[in-house]
Amino acid sequence: MAGTDREVTFRFLAEPGDVNFGGKVHGGAVMRWIDQAGYACASAWSGRYCVTVYVGGIQFQRPISIGQLVEVSARIVKTGSTSMHVAVDVHARDITGEKYERTTHCLMVFVAVDAERQPVAVPAFVPETETEKHLQAYADRILTMRQEIEAERRRMLAELF
Repeated sequence: MAGTDREVTFRFLAEPGDVNFGGKVHGGAVMRWIDQAGYACASAWSGRYCVTVYVGGIQFQRPISIGQLVEVSARIVKTGSTSMHVAVDVHARDITGEKYERTTHCLMVFVAVDAERQPVAVPAFVPETETEKHLQAYADRILTMRQEIEAERRRMLAELF
């Protein structure tokens, strides 16, 4: 049922096919996992097909080694009328270890669409816990910064072209 699943977690082993030239997991593989978890979260929340409209602030904090257990968690932190802000965290640990360490974080925005790819309304997210309230405030601050960056980008392009 739409509007009830606010968090999705994937767990899997980092595989040799994910390796970069430095012997660690390639950043592109991590970004693919982030997009998949974010999509699953947004689609579960909205009950619709969703499209990615923004990915921001991807921060690679530490590398992931091949063979580590990877956990990608995505959670709804804010909704608009048709959009969903999803915070995604990637953690990894040695398979025999006990402690996950955060490796990557970002904030994504998805829009739910109908069969004609037109935006459709999504259930409202109402934060219940202090953590959820904190994450919604974080998404609000990022939204404000995105709007400022977009206005500056438009001004610059108008001057150049």
